[in-house]
Amino acid sequence: MNKLYAYTDGACSGNPGPGGWGALLQAKDGADVVKERSLQGGEADTTNNRMELLAAINALEALERPSVITVVTDSAYVKGGITAWLFGWKRNGWKTSTKKPVKNVDLWQRLDTAQARHDVTWEWVKGHAGHPENERADELARAGMAPFKGKGK
Repeated sequence: MNKLYAYTDGACSGNPGPGGWGALLQAKDGADVVKERSLQGGEADTTNNRMELLAAINALEALERPSVITVVTDSAYVKGGITAWLFGWKRNGWKTSTKKPVKNVDLWQRLDTAQARHDVTWEWVKGHAGHPENERADELARAGMAPFKGKGK
């Protein structure tokens, strides 16, 4: 049986500023890629964290049926949020441990819904460290940002 992977990344030119997200979806049989799909998008005025979240959201929402998938991100914010902080935020009515509203709550709620359909394993990799699929996700994110550069506020 093929294993599914989503390699995700976000990019921003300025923070906030124009940004993009990218996701590389791969079905692998062992080390061999048997199917691949690229996704990208962007916004004129956003933050890096929002783009990182949108990359993961769009990767999971692109799956047509419930799946077992490993999401690989270089964002400690996304990995920490989804694996460690989300339960407490939900329990506290989407407030942090210091009783402040969770930043990007709209996207965290969307990610929570998107992952609920699937059996997701979350992995973190160091960004810009030569990981081939992470580098490709970064290229997709930069391509998603390109149409918005120079069109901010």
